[in-house]
Amino acid sequence: MEVINTSGRRKTAVARIYMKPGTGNITVNGRDYKEYFSTDTLRYVAVQSLRIVQMEDQFDIKANLDGGGINGQAEALRLAIAKALCEYNPENRQALKAEGLMRRDPRMVERKKPGHPKARKRFQFSKR
Repeated sequence: MEVINTSGRRKTAVARIYMKPGTGNITVNGRDYKEYFSTDTLRYVAVQSLRIVQMEDQFDIKANLDGGGINGQAEALRLAIAKALCEYNPENRQALKAEGLMRRDPRMVERKKPGHPKARKRFQFSKR
């Protein structure tokens, strides 16, 4: 099997990954993923796709993350890994889809409107 190349997105974060058979090393922007993602929750989210199909130590993953915040990047990485696992073995799709990991989360930040301080907030109303 050659290298599988996929991408995942969440909010404004983009994850591009290269997955190949290996021992379970996950490198994010040149650093180990446990060092890059500081909290246990983010680490869990990043490798959630691998845990569901029980392939945590079968692939080496090199990821390039760009844009967004740390949470969006972790979720973008999760989607990219899920896509790569489906490309590797189409039977993985059913388990990942049941957990809701095969769908890009469409929620984005609402744009700021003119004449308002934020997207929905209004300036204080003065009757007189």
